[in-house]
Amino acid sequence: MTRRTPLALAVLLASGLAGSAQAAGTLHFANWSDYYPPELLKKFEKDTGIKATLDAYDSNETLLAKLKAGGGAYDVVVPSDSFIQIMAGDGLLQKFDKSKLPNLKNLKANFQTLDFDPGHDYSVPYLWGTTGYSYDSKQVPGGKLDESWRPFFEPPAELKGKVVALNSIEDLYIAASHYLSIDQCTEDPKEAKKIQDLLLAQKPLLAMYNSDGTIERMAAGEVAMHMQWNGAFHRAHAQRDSLVYVYPKEGIHVFIDNLVIPKDAVNVEEAHAFINWMMLPENIAAASNFAKYNNAIEGSDKFMEKELFDDPAINTPQDKLDRLRTFKLCSPKALSLRSKVWTKLKK
Repeated sequence: MTRRTPLALAVLLASGLAGSAQAAGTLHFANWSDYYPPELLKKFEKDTGIKATLDAYDSNETLLAKLKAGGGAYDVVVPSDSFIQIMAGDGLLQKFDKSKLPNLKNLKANFQTLDFDPGHDYSVPYLWGTTGYSYDSKQVPGGKLDESWRPFFEPPAELKGKVVALNSIEDLYIAASHYLSIDQCTEDPKEAKKIQDLLLAQKPLLAMYNSDGTIERMAAGEVAMHMQWNGAFHRAHAQRDSLVYVYPKEGIHVFIDNLVIPKDAVNVEEAHAFINWMMLPENIAAASNFAKYNNAIEGSDKFMEKELFDDPAINTPQDKLDRLRTFKLCSPKALSLRSKVWTKLKK
């Protein structure tokens, strides 16, 4: 058992974490690359006395494979909304003991009931944002592109080899479905084939598929265009002011990333303690300030950097709100078609 100072115990009590005061004292946390501030994990260790480690992965698909191979290495991980029911359905997640998550009360009203996990039995929101694309106005023809998915999926000849797509079928398939006005959950093989054809035609025009290094790549001007999350764009734009974030008129995906406990997690008490601690406004705000994404916790705004609210890539303009497309649960048949498209694309 980890020895705790009176101050640390007081923090546990104030945070609703007293139930974990007798925990073994270790937490193994895995998250997307460059998506959690290391200093915040140090604060968690100081506040709770629980020693914590941080590992990284580059996609939901990678995380899913890790959990299927045996998720005992991790106590808390961060899948996106579209993977919660897949993982829960495969028996890869533990149900929460909500008596150990009193800070669930801090969730903002519009996050209290979410389609992919209405009762928060398996997940609580971490950060949320949009998946669009960015371009460098100094490198594109004419300095400006249409607010459409067309320049990304059908880039002008001058940009051949200067465009990067995320290494994720979820992100690519959904964006392509919006561009082609096809239901992202289509069960029609002919419609899935249209998406596949679009992606196969785009493939030779790309520099790569990569979900890591999006910030560094755009900030350095290594490429002219990148499929990108809005928070990553914000961080790149701070280093290169010629970058532009696009809300495609055909629709842009809104994602919610979530804290969950893998079925094979060993340190379950500590996992609950960590998730509950992350629902304190000042803690989740620190994650927002680092990663540059919004969060779902009431009262966090007063701890967040003003620049986040001033950036239209983060704070969606009113005239772009109708372009946002939220999570949609697809049938097994639809997901199977999506998987077949990915397999064909990555051959």
